Amino acid sequence: MKKIIYNFSAGPAMLPQEVLIKVKNQFLNWNNIGSSIIEISHRSSEFLKIIKNSYKYLKKLLSIPDEYIILFCQGGARGQFSAVPMNLLNKFYTADYINSGYWSYHSMVEASKYCTPYQINVKSITESKKSILPMSQWNLNKNTDYVHYCPNETIEGIAIHEEPNFQGKIVVGDFSSSILSRSIDVKKYGVIYASAQKNIGPAGITLIIMRRDLLKYKTNILLPTILNYKTIYKNQSMFNTPNTFSWYVSGLVFKWMIKNGGISFFEKLNYKKAKLLYQKIDSSNFYINDVHIKNRSYMNVVFNLVDQKLNDLFLKESIMNGLNFLKGHKFYGGFRASIYNAMPISGVKALIQFMTDFEYKYK
Repeated sequence: MKKIIYNFSAGPAMLPQEVLIKVKNQFLNWNNIGSSIIEISHRSSEFLKIIKNSYKYLKKLLSIPDEYIILFCQGGARGQFSAVPMNLLNKFYTADYINSGYWSYHSMVEASKYCTPYQINVKSITESKKSILPMSQWNLNKNTDYVHYCPNETIEGIAIHEEPNFQGKIVVGDFSSSILSRSIDVKKYGVIYASAQKNIGPAGITLIIMRRDLLKYKTNILLPTILNYKTIYKNQSMFNTPNTFSWYVSGLVFKWMIKNGGISFFEKLNYKKAKLLYQKIDSSNFYINDVHIKNRSYMNVVFNLVDQKLNDLFLKESIMNGLNFLKGHKFYGGFRASIYNAMPISGVKALIQFMTDFEYKYK
């Protein structure tokens, strides 16, 4: 009997088995046209159908209003760290950057090349655990062009579950690790961006959902054309040859999500998976999570062993048990279980059973 492997990588993350099987079966001869999906022109009628469906499925999943546009851009979210300020700075030439962890901080560092961003540190300690200040306590500045924040910090396992309600502010959200995992009110945002390799599809493409009226803004004269939202929109996300394979697979994932119940289904499932894993950690004196319950991520569950001398052994035995890529980020250490949409609840239960057995053997 073949051992089941569960992939807990933070990204590139596991994809739905059903989608992978379809890609495999059609890879050499997509839709019986005699060519692979990675060989056909992005401007062919066949690929244009893929594009049309990807827009349709995504709009349905997130209930995207008509006043918003969808862009499929090249590169990862780091590219948007530059693109956002160069496209949106137009009046005050500064922005509020909410510092909640590693990725939000680095987006601010990149933005500092184009303006002097206001850093707003919202990290706090609640009941001896890491937490985030409520949005009502974010000391936003009056004269800024936008507010940037990251609702889910993959490295620290910290999440902001509130949605913004900042009157008169353009809110930019880096949703790379939480997009499609829960319902969001798109109208609360000016720009949402997300790299694909968590909940969307293979790495190499970045999704942008943007309020249409923001296209009128005057952009930085040094803005590379490939990062210019106006140009990308005008050319239907094909100013240059897009990552056709990633776009194709992303569309299949969107369709798979709709087939399985849409955002509401996955939001409930993701909460259930995370709750089970946190319950295991909290009920033990062997494992520890240092994030307050109100700000725990449902996508990236971080934890440590109380006896860190057992770290290498835990990692070795987890791999032997078919639980891959649990090692924490190099800047944070410990362990991290990324449980995106494609992770079945059976994978979380297998991890919990391994953690229970490991604790019994070595405590």
